[in-house]
Amino acid sequence: MIKFIGSFETVKSLPRTHFSEYAFIGRSNVGKSSLINAIAGRVIARTSKTPGRTQSLNLFNFYDKLTIMDLPGYGYAKVSKTEIERWMLRLEEYLLNRDQLKLLFILIDSRHELKQSDLEIMNFCDFNAIRYQIVLTKIDKSNKSKITELKSEIFCVPHPAASTEILETSANKQTGIEDIRKIIGIK
Repeated sequence: MIKFIGSFETVKSLPRTHFSEYAFIGRSNVGKSSLINAIAGRVIARTSKTPGRTQSLNLFNFYDKLTIMDLPGYGYAKVSKTEIERWMLRLEEYLLNRDQLKLLFILIDSRHELKQSDLEIMNFCDFNAIRYQIVLTKIDKSNKSKITELKSEIFCVPHPAASTEILETSANKQTGIEDIRKIIGIK
């Protein structure tokens, strides 16, 4: 059974669990919630075409085996710079202090070039030895040469905390969803 545990405004308010936790992060509108819904096989996370809609730490329990965290997007959002800075501090606090976190999935929209904010998250994780998996989203709306170019750009510098494989996904076409399920240990 998959269930929504809750939306939390602060890291301190998150419930402590004994489950392994997997978190999903990326720029606003990269498809985090859609990917989580595809992994679940049903709608559990709210999606929106409005960038910056996910503003809380949204936690889901999967089969009393693991938890999945839907983190607020970084980059463009229709909120103040002060609010964005507050989100980034909360994100850093989460990544540095959440003992249950086993792997961070960093989602990158395959239709766009790598952004400075994506590199900053990867560098932060590399520096702090936070394991992460890079996931390209919306590959059904991109082309192979763009995807190849993006992968080369990502690995033009070493990322010691990253998985050596970049996953290619499409929530709409279910591409790559089984690969993520396998990584987190659900069928």
